[in-house]
Amino acid sequence: MTIQMFEKPLGMRDDFPFIAKKKAELRSNGTAIIQQAGYDLLQTPTLEYYETIGKISAIADNALFKLLDSQGETLVLRPDMTSPIARVAASKLLKEKMPVRLGYYSNVFRAQKREGGRPAEFEQMGVELIGDDSLYADAEVIILAWNVLKNLDIKSSRFVIGHTQLLQLILEDFGLDQEQIEKVHSAFVSKNSVGFESLAKQLPIEPSRLESFVGLMSTSTVEEWQQWIDPANTKQTSLFEDMKKLKNILERSGLADAVTYDLSFNSHMTYYTGLVFEVYGAGSGFPLGNGGRYDGLMKQFGLQVGATGFGLRVDRLLEIISADAEQENHTLILFDEPNEERAFDKAQKLRGEGVRVTLQFAPAVLAIDEFSALFSDVLRMEGAN
Repeated sequence: MTIQMFEKPLGMRDDFPFIAKKKAELRSNGTAIIQQAGYDLLQTPTLEYYETIGKISAIADNALFKLLDSQGETLVLRPDMTSPIARVAASKLLKEKMPVRLGYYSNVFRAQKREGGRPAEFEQMGVELIGDDSLYADAEVIILAWNVLKNLDIKSSRFVIGHTQLLQLILEDFGLDQEQIEKVHSAFVSKNSVGFESLAKQLPIEPSRLESFVGLMSTSTVEEWQQWIDPANTKQTSLFEDMKKLKNILERSGLADAVTYDLSFNSHMTYYTGLVFEVYGAGSGFPLGNGGRYDGLMKQFGLQVGATGFGLRVDRLLEIISADAEQENHTLILFDEPNEERAFDKAQKLRGEGVRVTLQFAPAVLAIDEFSALFSDVLRMEGAN
Protein backbone atom coordinates (compact mmCIF):
# COMPACT_ATOMS: atom_id res chain seq x y z
CA MET A 1 0.00 0.00 0.00
CA THR A 2 1.29 3.43 -0.94
CA ILE A 3 0.85 6.09 1.74
CA GLN A 4 -0.17 9.46 0.34
CA MET A 5 1.31 12.70 1.64
CA PHE A 6 -1.90 13.94 3.30
CA GLU A 7 -3.20 10.55 4.45
CA LYS A 8 -3.71 9.85 8.16
CA PRO A 9 -3.34 6.47 9.89
CA LEU A 10 -6.53 4.40 9.88
CA GLY A 11 -9.07 5.71 12.39
CA MET A 12 -7.19 8.91 13.24
CA ARG A 13 -8.77 12.35 12.87
CA ASP A 14 -7.77 15.99 12.65
CA ASP A 15 -9.59 18.38 15.00
CA PHE A 16 -10.21 21.63 13.16
CA PRO A 17 -10.39 24.89 15.15
CA PHE A 18 -14.15 24.85 15.81
CA ILE A 19 -14.07 21.27 17.14
CA ALA A 20 -10.90 21.92 19.15
CA LYS A 21 -12.59 24.90 20.78
CA LYS A 22 -15.72 22.89 21.59
CA LYS A 23 -13.59 20.13 23.11
CA ALA A 24 -11.79 22.63 25.31
CA GLU A 25 -15.12 24.02 26.54
CA LEU A 26 -16.49 20.53 27.14
CA ARG A 27 -13.40 19.52 29.08
CA SER A 28 -13.54 22.63 31.25
CA ASN A 29 -17.26 22.31 32.02
CA GLY A 30 -17.25 18.55 32.54
CA THR A 31 -14.18 18.32 34.75
CA ALA A 32 -15.45 21.23 36.85
CA ILE A 33 -18.55 19.20 37.77
CA ILE A 34 -16.40 16.14 38.47
CA GLN A 35 -14.08 18.08 40.78
CA GLN A 36 -17.04 19.75 42.50
CA ALA A 37 -18.26 16.26 43.44
CA GLY A 38 -15.00 15.58 45.30
CA TYR A 39 -12.99 13.80 42.60
CA ASP A 40 -9.32 14.61 41.96
CA LEU A 41 -8.15 14.67 38.35
CA LEU A 42 -5.47 12.16 37.40
CA GLN A 43 -3.38 11.68 34.24
CA THR A 44 -1.79 8.31 33.44
CA PRO A 45 0.88 7.55 30.81
CA THR A 46 -0.16 7.11 27.19
CA LEU A 47 2.02 3.97 27.08
CA GLU A 48 1.50 1.04 29.45
CA TYR A 49 3.00 -2.45 29.71
CA TYR A 50 1.08 -5.07 27.75
CA GLU A 51 1.59 -7.60 30.55
CA THR A 52 -0.20 -5.40 33.09
CA ILE A 53 -2.73 -3.16 31.33
CA GLY A 54 -3.01 -4.76 27.89
CA LYS A 55 -4.00 -8.20 29.14
CA ILE A 56 -6.58 -7.05 31.71
CA SER A 57 -8.15 -4.13 29.86
CA ALA A 58 -11.12 -6.18 28.48
CA ILE A 59 -10.32 -4.76 25.03
CA ALA A 60 -9.74 -7.46 22.38
CA ASP A 61 -6.07 -8.19 21.81
CA ASN A 62 -6.32 -7.37 18.10
CA ALA A 63 -7.66 -3.92 18.99
CA LEU A 64 -4.53 -2.97 20.96
CA PHE A 65 -1.78 -0.78 19.51
CA LYS A 66 1.45 -2.59 20.43
CA LEU A 67 5.10 -1.61 20.18
CA LEU A 68 8.43 -2.63 21.69
CA ASP A 69 10.62 -0.46 23.90
CA SER A 70 14.42 -0.46 23.83
CA GLN A 71 14.51 -3.29 26.41
CA GLY A 72 12.31 -5.52 24.29
CA GLU A 73 9.22 -5.13 26.52
CA THR A 74 5.85 -5.02 24.77
CA LEU A 75 3.97 -1.77 25.36
CA VAL A 76 0.43 -0.71 24.45
CA LEU A 77 -1.20 2.62 23.86
CA ARG A 78 -3.75 2.75 26.69
CA PRO A 79 -7.02 1.24 25.38
CA ASP A 80 -9.14 2.52 28.28
CA MET A 81 -8.71 4.52 31.48
CA THR A 82 -10.22 2.22 34.09
CA SER A 83 -7.36 -0.30 34.07
CA PRO A 84 -4.52 2.28 34.36
CA ILE A 85 -6.32 4.11 37.16
CA ALA A 86 -6.89 0.82 38.96
CA ARG A 87 -3.14 0.19 38.66
CA VAL A 88 -2.31 3.58 40.17
CA ALA A 89 -4.82 3.19 42.98
CA ALA A 90 -3.61 -0.30 43.84
CA SER A 91 0.08 0.59 43.83
CA LYS A 92 0.02 3.97 45.58
CA LEU A 93 -3.19 5.76 46.46
CA LEU A 94 -5.07 3.07 48.36
CA LYS A 95 -2.12 2.70 50.72
CA GLU A 96 -2.70 6.26 51.86
CA LYS A 97 -6.48 6.42 52.22
CA MET A 98 -9.70 4.63 51.33
CA PRO A 99 -11.76 5.13 49.34
CA VAL A 100 -10.28 7.26 46.54
CA ARG A 101 -12.21 9.33 44.02
CA LEU A 102 -10.39 10.01 40.75
CA GLY A 103 -11.50 11.78 37.59
CA TYR A 104 -9.93 12.03 34.16
CA TYR A 105 -10.10 13.47 30.66
CA SER A 106 -7.73 11.52 28.41
CA ASN A 107 -7.18 10.00 24.98
CA VAL A 108 -7.54 6.25 24.50
CA PHE A 109 -6.54 4.15 21.50
CA ARG A 110 -8.18 1.13 19.85
CA ALA A 111 -7.02 -0.25 16.52
CA GLN A 112 -9.72 -0.55 13.86
CA LYS A 113 -10.22 -2.69 10.79
CA ARG A 114 -10.21 -0.84 7.49
CA GLU A 115 -13.92 -1.38 6.96
CA GLY A 116 -14.82 -0.36 10.51
CA GLY A 117 -15.15 3.40 10.01
CA ARG A 118 -14.70 4.03 13.73
CA PRO A 119 -12.14 6.25 15.46
CA ALA A 120 -8.93 4.62 16.63
CA GLU A 121 -8.21 7.53 18.98
CA PHE A 122 -10.81 9.37 21.03
CA GLU A 123 -11.14 11.19 24.34
CA GLN A 124 -12.91 9.82 27.38
CA MET A 125 -14.07 11.75 30.42
CA GLY A 126 -15.10 9.99 33.57
CA VAL A 127 -14.51 8.95 37.17
CA GLU A 128 -13.47 5.93 39.24
CA LEU A 129 -14.56 5.44 42.85
CA ILE A 130 -12.25 2.82 44.35
CA GLY A 131 -12.50 1.36 47.86
CA ASP A 132 -16.29 1.42 48.32
CA ASP A 133 -18.39 -1.69 47.62
CA SER A 134 -21.75 -0.21 48.64
CA LEU A 135 -24.76 0.50 46.45
CA TYR A 136 -24.38 4.15 47.49
CA ALA A 137 -21.14 4.31 45.49
CA ASP A 138 -23.00 2.96 42.43
CA ALA A 139 -25.70 5.57 42.94
CA GLU A 140 -23.08 8.31 43.32
CA VAL A 141 -21.39 7.66 39.97
CA ILE A 142 -24.71 7.36 38.09
CA ILE A 143 -25.97 10.65 39.56
CA LEU A 144 -22.63 12.31 38.78
CA ALA A 145 -22.76 11.13 35.16
CA TRP A 146 -26.28 12.54 34.93
CA ASN A 147 -25.15 15.88 36.38
CA VAL A 148 -22.27 16.10 33.89
CA LEU A 149 -24.68 15.52 31.00
CA LYS A 150 -27.09 18.16 32.37
CA ASN A 151 -24.24 20.65 32.67
CA LEU A 152 -23.26 19.98 29.05
CA ASP A 153 -26.89 20.56 27.99
CA ILE A 154 -27.35 17.02 26.66
CA LYS A 155 -31.07 16.64 26.02
CA SER A 156 -33.15 13.69 27.27
CA SER A 157 -30.32 11.83 28.98
CA ARG A 158 -31.23 8.20 29.63
CA PHE A 159 -29.60 5.36 31.54
CA VAL A 160 -30.03 1.64 30.91
CA ILE A 161 -29.09 -0.32 34.05
CA GLY A 162 -28.48 -4.03 34.49
CA HIS A 163 -26.68 -6.28 36.94
CA THR A 164 -24.05 -8.74 35.71
CA GLN A 165 -23.85 -10.84 38.88
CA LEU A 166 -27.60 -11.12 39.37
CA LEU A 167 -28.06 -12.09 35.73
CA GLN A 168 -25.39 -14.78 36.14
CA LEU A 169 -27.20 -16.30 39.12
CA ILE A 170 -30.54 -16.29 37.28
CA LEU A 171 -29.05 -17.96 34.19
CA GLU A 172 -27.54 -20.63 36.44
CA ASP A 173 -31.02 -21.21 37.88
CA PHE A 174 -32.19 -22.07 34.36
CA GLY A 175 -29.67 -24.92 34.40
CA LEU A 176 -27.12 -23.39 32.02
CA ASP A 177 -23.42 -24.10 32.26
CA GLN A 178 -20.77 -21.39 31.82
CA GLU A 179 -20.26 -22.06 28.11
CA GLN A 180 -23.97 -21.70 27.47
CA ILE A 181 -24.13 -18.59 29.63
CA GLU A 182 -21.37 -17.02 27.54
CA LYS A 183 -23.45 -17.58 24.40
CA VAL A 184 -26.42 -15.91 26.08
CA HIS A 185 -24.22 -12.98 27.11
CA SER A 186 -23.05 -12.54 23.50
CA ALA A 187 -26.67 -12.40 22.31
CA PHE A 188 -27.49 -9.84 25.00
CA VAL A 189 -24.47 -7.66 24.14
CA SER A 190 -25.44 -7.61 20.46
CA LYS A 191 -29.08 -6.88 21.45
CA ASN A 192 -30.17 -9.46 18.89
CA SER A 193 -33.63 -10.50 20.08
CA VAL A 194 -34.27 -12.79 17.11
CA GLY A 195 -30.94 -14.52 17.56
CA PHE A 196 -31.60 -14.83 21.30
CA GLU A 197 -34.96 -16.52 20.77
CA SER A 198 -33.36 -18.93 18.31
CA LEU A 199 -30.57 -19.66 20.79
CA ALA A 200 -33.09 -20.21 23.60
CA LYS A 201 -34.69 -23.09 21.69
CA GLN A 202 -31.29 -24.79 21.45
CA LEU A 203 -30.52 -24.55 25.17
CA PRO A 204 -31.45 -27.27 27.70
CA ILE A 205 -34.27 -25.26 29.24
CA GLU A 206 -37.46 -26.92 30.42
CA PRO A 207 -40.28 -26.21 27.91
CA SER A 208 -42.45 -24.84 30.72
CA ARG A 209 -39.79 -22.20 31.49
CA LEU A 210 -38.89 -21.23 27.93
CA GLU A 211 -41.32 -18.31 27.76
CA SER A 212 -39.99 -16.99 31.08
CA PHE A 213 -36.41 -17.30 29.80
CA VAL A 214 -37.16 -15.36 26.59
CA GLY A 215 -38.83 -12.70 28.74
CA LEU A 216 -35.45 -11.78 30.24
CA MET A 217 -34.87 -9.57 27.22
CA SER A 218 -37.92 -7.36 27.70
CA THR A 219 -37.72 -5.78 31.16
CA SER A 220 -37.78 -2.04 31.87
CA THR A 221 -38.48 -1.79 35.61
CA VAL A 222 -36.88 -3.30 38.71
CA GLU A 223 -40.27 -4.66 39.77
CA GLU A 224 -40.36 -6.86 36.66
CA TRP A 225 -37.12 -8.54 37.78
CA GLN A 226 -38.82 -10.11 40.79
CA GLN A 227 -40.41 -12.92 38.73
CA TRP A 228 -36.93 -14.45 38.24
CA ILE A 229 -35.78 -14.04 41.85
CA ASP A 230 -35.69 -17.24 43.89
CA PRO A 231 -36.75 -16.33 47.47
CA ALA A 232 -34.67 -19.23 48.78
CA ASN A 233 -31.51 -17.89 47.15
CA THR A 234 -30.15 -15.39 49.67
CA LYS A 235 -27.60 -13.95 47.22
CA GLN A 236 -30.26 -13.27 44.60
CA THR A 237 -32.63 -11.68 47.10
CA SER A 238 -29.86 -9.53 48.58
CA LEU A 239 -28.82 -8.18 45.18
CA PHE A 240 -32.45 -7.58 44.23
CA GLU A 241 -33.08 -5.64 47.44
CA ASP A 242 -30.01 -3.52 46.65
CA MET A 243 -31.43 -2.73 43.22
CA LYS A 244 -34.71 -1.58 44.78
CA LYS A 245 -32.78 0.68 47.16
CA LEU A 246 -30.76 2.05 44.25
CA LYS A 247 -33.96 2.80 42.36
CA ASN A 248 -35.29 4.80 45.32
CA ILE A 249 -32.05 6.81 45.60
CA LEU A 250 -32.06 7.63 41.88
CA GLU A 251 -35.72 8.65 41.98
CA ARG A 252 -35.08 10.98 44.95
CA SER A 253 -32.28 12.54 42.92
CA GLY A 254 -34.54 13.35 39.97
CA LEU A 255 -33.77 10.40 37.68
CA ALA A 256 -37.15 8.67 37.91
CA ASP A 257 -37.94 9.22 34.22
CA ALA A 258 -34.35 8.82 33.03
CA VAL A 259 -33.68 5.17 33.94
CA THR A 260 -34.64 1.85 32.34
CA TYR A 261 -33.85 -1.36 34.23
CA ASP A 262 -32.98 -4.04 31.68
CA LEU A 263 -32.10 -7.38 33.28
CA SER A 264 -30.63 -8.63 29.99
CA PHE A 265 -28.30 -5.65 29.63
CA ASN A 266 -24.69 -6.78 29.50
CA SER A 267 -21.46 -5.00 28.63
CA HIS A 268 -18.74 -6.11 26.22
CA MET A 269 -16.28 -4.91 28.91
CA THR A 270 -15.72 -8.21 30.67
CA TYR A 271 -14.28 -6.80 33.90
CA TYR A 272 -17.70 -5.60 35.11
CA THR A 273 -18.85 -7.83 37.96
CA GLY A 274 -21.96 -6.13 39.35
CA LEU A 275 -24.17 -3.23 38.36
CA VAL A 276 -23.60 -2.06 34.76
CA PHE A 277 -25.09 0.81 32.79
CA GLU A 278 -25.02 2.68 29.49
CA VAL A 279 -25.81 6.34 28.86
CA TYR A 280 -27.84 7.72 25.94
CA GLY A 281 -28.95 11.14 24.79
CA ALA A 282 -31.31 12.60 22.20
CA GLY A 283 -29.66 12.98 18.81
CA SER A 284 -27.38 9.95 18.93
CA GLY A 285 -28.09 6.31 18.20
CA PHE A 286 -24.91 5.25 19.96
CA PRO A 287 -24.20 5.07 23.70
CA LEU A 288 -22.60 8.27 25.00
CA GLY A 289 -20.80 6.28 27.66
CA ASN A 290 -20.95 3.35 30.03
CA GLY A 291 -19.98 2.34 33.51
CA GLY A 292 -20.46 -0.06 36.35
CA ARG A 293 -18.87 -2.05 39.15
CA TYR A 294 -15.56 -3.81 38.51
CA ASP A 295 -14.50 -5.34 41.84
CA GLY A 296 -12.98 -8.29 39.95
CA LEU A 297 -10.48 -6.03 38.20
CA MET A 298 -9.08 -4.87 41.53
CA LYS A 299 -8.49 -8.51 42.52
CA GLN A 300 -6.06 -8.80 39.60
CA PHE A 301 -3.98 -6.12 41.34
CA GLY A 302 -4.10 -8.07 44.60
CA LEU A 303 -6.79 -6.00 46.35
CA GLN A 304 -10.14 -7.11 47.77
CA VAL A 305 -11.89 -3.74 47.42
CA GLY A 306 -14.95 -2.42 45.65
CA ALA A 307 -14.67 -0.18 42.59
CA THR A 308 -17.16 1.55 40.32
CA GLY A 309 -17.13 4.35 37.77
CA PHE A 310 -18.13 5.61 34.34
CA GLY A 311 -16.59 6.90 31.13
CA LEU A 312 -18.17 9.24 28.55
CA ARG A 313 -17.19 9.37 24.87
CA VAL A 314 -16.26 12.97 24.07
CA ASP A 315 -16.63 12.53 20.30
CA ARG A 316 -20.22 11.34 20.70
CA LEU A 317 -21.04 14.12 23.16
CA LEU A 318 -19.80 16.68 20.64
CA GLU A 319 -22.07 15.26 17.95
CA ILE A 320 -25.21 16.15 19.89
CA ILE A 321 -24.18 19.25 21.81
CA SER A 322 -25.89 22.32 20.39
CA ALA A 323 -23.84 23.69 17.53
CA ASP A 324 -25.20 27.21 17.92
CA ALA A 325 -22.00 29.22 18.04
CA GLU A 326 -22.36 32.46 19.92
CA GLN A 327 -21.13 35.54 18.07
CA GLU A 328 -17.77 36.34 19.53
CA ASN A 329 -16.23 39.79 19.45
CA HIS A 330 -13.20 39.17 17.25
CA THR A 331 -11.18 42.10 15.96
CA LEU A 332 -8.71 42.06 13.09
CA ILE A 333 -6.01 44.74 13.05
CA LEU A 334 -4.43 45.22 9.62
CA PHE A 335 -1.19 47.17 9.64
CA ASP A 336 1.72 48.07 7.42
CA GLU A 337 5.37 48.52 8.44
CA PRO A 338 5.20 52.23 9.45
CA ASN A 339 2.29 51.46 11.82
CA GLU A 340 3.64 48.30 13.44
CA GLU A 341 4.10 49.86 16.89
CA ARG A 342 0.65 51.46 16.93
CA ALA A 343 -0.93 48.19 15.89
CA PHE A 344 0.78 46.18 18.60
CA ASP A 345 -0.13 48.77 21.25
CA LYS A 346 -3.76 48.74 20.12
CA ALA A 347 -3.88 44.92 20.18
CA GLN A 348 -2.43 44.81 23.67
CA LYS A 349 -4.99 47.34 24.91
CA LEU A 350 -7.95 45.45 23.41
CA ARG A 351 -6.72 42.09 24.69
CA GLY A 352 -6.43 43.60 28.15
CA GLU A 353 -10.15 44.43 27.84
CA GLY A 354 -10.95 40.80 27.04
CA VAL A 355 -11.34 41.21 23.27
CA ARG A 356 -10.02 38.53 20.95
CA VAL A 357 -7.60 40.21 18.54
CA THR A 358 -5.73 39.01 15.48
CA LEU A 359 -2.80 41.09 14.19
CA GLN A 360 -2.09 40.83 10.47
CA PHE A 361 0.61 42.45 8.36
CA ALA A 362 -1.54 43.67 5.48
CA PRO A 363 0.94 43.35 2.57
CA ALA A 364 1.29 39.62 3.35
CA VAL A 365 -2.40 38.95 2.68
CA LEU A 366 -3.41 38.79 -0.98
CA ALA A 367 -7.20 38.71 -0.60
CA ILE A 368 -7.66 41.38 2.08
CA ASP A 369 -11.40 41.79 1.57
CA GLU A 370 -12.10 38.06 1.89
CA PHE A 371 -9.83 37.79 4.93
CA SER A 372 -11.50 40.77 6.61
CA ALA A 373 -14.95 39.31 6.04
CA LEU A 374 -14.20 36.61 8.62
CA PHE A 375 -13.99 39.13 11.46
CA SER A 376 -16.63 41.10 13.31
CA ASP A 377 -14.51 44.23 13.42
CA VAL A 378 -11.59 45.39 11.28
CA LEU A 379 -9.21 48.17 12.24
CA ARG A 380 -7.07 49.34 9.35
CA MET A 381 -3.77 51.01 10.13
CA GLU A 382 -2.42 51.13 6.62
CA GLY A 383 -0.65 54.37 5.78
CA ALA A 384 -2.29 56.20 8.69
CA ASN A 385 -0.54 59.17 10.23
